[in-house]
Amino acid sequence: MQDNKLIVVPTPIGNLGDMTFRAKEVLLAADLIACEDTRTTGRLLQHLGASAPTISYHMHNEKARTQDILDAVSFGKTVALVSDAGMPGISDPGQVVIAAAIEAGIEVDVLPGPSAFVTVLVGSGLATDRFSFIGFLEKNRSKRKRQLEELIDRQETLIFYEAPHRMREFLPMLESVLGNRKACLGREVTKLHQEYERGTLSELGDRYLEKTPRGEYVIVVEGKSSAVIQEEMEAKLAEISIEDQVFQYIEAGLSKMEAVKKTAKERGLKKNDVYMKVIDIE
Repeated sequence: MQDNKLIVVPTPIGNLGDMTFRAKEVLLAADLIACEDTRTTGRLLQHLGASAPTISYHMHNEKARTQDILDAVSFGKTVALVSDAGMPGISDPGQVVIAAAIEAGIEVDVLPGPSAFVTVLVGSGLATDRFSFIGFLEKNRSKRKRQLEELIDRQETLIFYEAPHRMREFLPMLESVLGNRKACLGREVTKLHQEYERGTLSELGDRYLEKTPRGEYVIVVEGKSSAVIQEEMEAKLAEISIEDQVFQYIEAGLSKMEAVKKTAKERGLKKNDVYMKVIDIE
């Protein structure tokens, strides 16, 4: 293993069998392991037979600890960076020290490995060709709602993380803001009691009125469908005349012919039919 580098090491999100051979090799050979919780990582290291010293690196000390990690690498040590589970830097500490290492010209090597949101996305049965990982939203209710409102028109699959004590509030909020879309909940992924629940947001919300949420959740929600977009467009167009629509596009900066073409396309009409209605508009 080459010295003088920071190696980002994903760790199992549940099943220890998900540890890759390469990740194990790195942890066995590392000079120092920076971890979110030394006790949690200590159990993993004991399982692997690794004995490198550990230091804590978490959200409350990451800025202060970053320099310690960079100093260790600068003195020729190989430092492995892990979180309690999954990929460091994804809703876990790691991004600060990685950015600082890159800025300092230190080599950063990132190993592939377990990730909860990718696992649940694939298991959801929803579209995987385009997706956005949103992660945890703000805790404040009004801020959370505003964040969701910014996602209303996104057509790609959306992925959220949520804590159990907020699930009963979060699912109805998702439905209220985004509409009653298809969704999938994943919890305890790769663990003994792993669970996937699929249905509409309304169905899942009703289910959790009776069911007690346990463990952190990955929530995968389908994007806004083209059918819904078309329905909204038709409803919007029904409220204004063809003449007004063309005029609005001209006011927005389009030429008359560009406005005619755009209006015709959106309404499914022939360009000449639209043009004849607005022939007097300058």
